[in-house]
Amino acid sequence: MRIAIGSDHRGVAARRRLAGLLERLGHEVIDCGSHDEQAVDYPDIAADVGRRVAGNTVDRGILLCCTGVGMAIAANKVPGVRAATCHDEVTAEMSRRHNDLNVLCLSAELIGPELQDTMIETWLSTPFEGGRHGRRVGKIAALEQEACGELPRS
Repeated sequence: MRIAIGSDHRGVAARRRLAGLLERLGHEVIDCGSHDEQAVDYPDIAADVGRRVAGNTVDRGILLCCTGVGMAIAANKVPGVRAATCHDEVTAEMSRRHNDLNVLCLSAELIGPELQDTMIETWLSTPFEGGRHGRRVGKIAALEQEACGELPRS
């Protein structure tokens, strides 16, 4: 799987560590920065990862900031992105199973490395169930189309 990963300045160390995990798991990693700990605006990183996901140049995206919340808000502004902040293995699993989440947003500071690893492994290995959940994701896409005036790209 091709995975774009990005972080703001507060998530640099976690992003680098997680990029290594993804590579060890056999995934191709597209590192979208930030590449140092100087302050950056997280919406810029979220937009980069989100556009790659929506444009189908990568299969999924992972974003990190202090809480994961700002990244999720910004990434969801890109049509075709379904981003959410997950806090544990259950939310990571259900975000894929029921919501077909294509961008996982994580806290770089409020959850530890072992939990981050477990969440990512769970998120990557969990399939979307489709069925009634597919109908619901379709309704989300229709809301997005109505709001944006364009077709979602994912």
